[in-house]
Amino acid sequence: MKKYGFILLLAVLSSFSISLHAQKDSSISVSPISISCDIMSRYVWRGTDYGSSPNIQPGVEFNKYGITIGAWGAYALNFQGYQESDLYLGYTFFKNMFSIMLSDYYFQNDTLNQNYFDYKKETTSHVFEASLTFNGTENFPLSVLIATNIYGADAKHINNNGTTGKNDFSSYAELSYSFKYLNVFMGFNLTKVDTDKGETGYYGNTIGVVNLGATFSKNIKITNSYSLPVSVSLITNPQTEKIYFVAGLSF
Repeated sequence: MKKYGFILLLAVLSSFSISLHAQKDSSISVSPISISCDIMSRYVWRGTDYGSSPNIQPGVEFNKYGITIGAWGAYALNFQGYQESDLYLGYTFFKNMFSIMLSDYYFQNDTLNQNYFDYKKETTSHVFEASLTFNGTENFPLSVLIATNIYGADAKHINNNGTTGKNDFSSYAELSYSFKYLNVFMGFNLTKVDTDKGETGYYGNTIGVVNLGATFSKNIKITNSYSLPVSVSLITNPQTEKIYFVAGLSF
């Protein structure tokens, strides 16, 4: 799997040679390259709060001919919390209705001596995920995501003798429906674990809803040529009985 990390990294770096021009309005691009930076009050992903801190999330993406290559990060502003650096490669097809993607999630703990280029299955901090998304249509804006961890620091099976076994191939599904300013979503953990053996799930310990909520988004006009995207999300995880109210700004 080590070669996949290098392929994704080289693809992202090489994409910078194309162009790096963008207009102030992020919804209009004169280049296949787009750059973003979100500031979030919390980083909540698939029903779990990562870092318990305000979070800055930079991203850069190349998108052309249905091919998407990107890099994205999440960094806790308390400088001691959760840090993440991701690479991804995707392809959208059939009139933009479907997308497949390979994602390399890298989770960094600043208190540990981690090696980014460690791809050994026993010690790596990377998680490789394969996903398929139905993107919906203009008249039917329902999207459906199915994602599975295929390698890396996934949850592990526990053998009968108490030793660590194979990866759990943790899987997640999500339904979301978009209105003009509102997106509602429901995410499911699809992988059951054996808690009697001490197994812990990647998204949850039982099959069921782990991510339920809605996001309200609106562009706030600042000048005649620039609007600031603002979002507010109400998210709950029924399995952990947690609720989050998250606000964000996008640049």
